[in-house]
Amino acid sequence: MKIRKATINDIPELASLMTQLGYPTSVEKMEIRFNNIESNPSYHTIVADIGGKVVGMAGLCTGMFYEYDGSYIRIVAFVVDSNYRRKGLGKKLIEAENWARKQGASVIVLNSGNREERNNAHQFYLNLGFKDKSTGFVKSLL
Repeated sequence: MKIRKATINDIPELASLMTQLGYPTSVEKMEIRFNNIESNPSYHTIVADIGGKVVGMAGLCTGMFYEYDGSYIRIVAFVVDSNYRRKGLGKKLIEAENWARKQGASVIVLNSGNREERNNAHQFYLNLGFKDKSTGFVKSLL
């Protein structure tokens, strides 16, 4: 297994992973999203690749603090293919911490939905040293 930067060739598998994450999408829509994301220098997408097949991904975004000096990295999307979970792939993807440190970030953060099917993911994050520290709010503008 190898962790590498995502490429345009990964779009079909990224679309599948987004669907598994609970956000059904088409390859066409994922291509538009990926191209927009890749054109923004604040974003970085990594994938877990086994024998040329993408089986996990982490979408990362760099942000600046208002309340502190420095920057942080937010994991804005994180998923491992359901057929490959509990094999250490997620832990390898979370090693995005190494990339975050190289960017000079002092913190890495993520949000995860408050849905029952995410309970295992929440425990996974806690086991990796993340703290359950905040409550998120969302307001749709559409």
